[in-house]
Amino acid sequence: MRLAKVRLGTGEDHAATVADDGEVRILDFSQVESVNTLTDILHGPDPTGLTKFLVHQSAPALTTDQVQFLAPVDDQEVWAAGVTYKRSQVARMEESESGASHYDKVYTADRPELFMKATASRVSGPDEPVRVRHDSEWSVPEPELALFVTPTGELCGFTVGNDMSARDIEGENPLYLPQAKVYRQCCGLGPSILLARDAPERSSFGIRLTIERRGEVVFNDTTSAGEMVREFDDLIGWLMRENDFPNGAVLLTGTGLVPPDDFTLRNGDTVSITIDGIGTLTNPVVQATP
Repeated sequence: MRLAKVRLGTGEDHAATVADDGEVRILDFSQVESVNTLTDILHGPDPTGLTKFLVHQSAPALTTDQVQFLAPVDDQEVWAAGVTYKRSQVARMEESESGASHYDKVYTADRPELFMKATASRVSGPDEPVRVRHDSEWSVPEPELALFVTPTGELCGFTVGNDMSARDIEGENPLYLPQAKVYRQCCGLGPSILLARDAPERSSFGIRLTIERRGEVVFNDTTSAGEMVREFDDLIGWLMRENDFPNGAVLLTGTGLVPPDDFTLRNGDTVSITIDGIGTLTNPVVQATP
């Protein structure tokens, strides 16, 4: 089962279910006093059963082209893991002469690289812009499988993530990582959340990245979450150490798709990331002039 946040033609925002055939059903939160947000469903003991109960029986079924999909987050912090794929390890070492050995070591270390990526206000939903910093000349999208985590550290869902990264800023000095990663419109999430109970094996999450420029495909490649060197539970366990997430968290799990070193995103590009079983997250790219 997949959940989403959608906006109707009337301008009203609702939580909804999304079926494989594209049918969208609005949820009626008035049926349960303690449920007010999508997060309340995700953090409940039985998200699937609760969702089925909340389907608005008198509201007509809709199609995906009748609604606007929004970023499926409420107040969760968004965190990210780095260097969890071999391709990411190689890319990080290539971009940073001074920090190459550190990226080589973290790939095989017990402790993963984890960093805070975004607050909800910095997240872009489907068809909303993601940003290239105006002071970056080498920026790329990073397609990632994103995990929804409850306050108690349980995996409750999956969505598509785009961890926008300024490779030149990070490559200049690894200590610049927050500036390379965290800024307005630095993260894309959506279009829907696949409940963990209904998810396939990790290796079944095929991931495709397509970048278009002026209507032409300039990059297209695929990988699988099965190529990750770390397990979901391992990453979540490290995230929860000495940390509290009263609103839960979203954890990006790293990327296995990195465009070649001579490629950078430009203003007006379109980035599409598809993950099997979840859907496609598409975002236009913006870059303001200095």
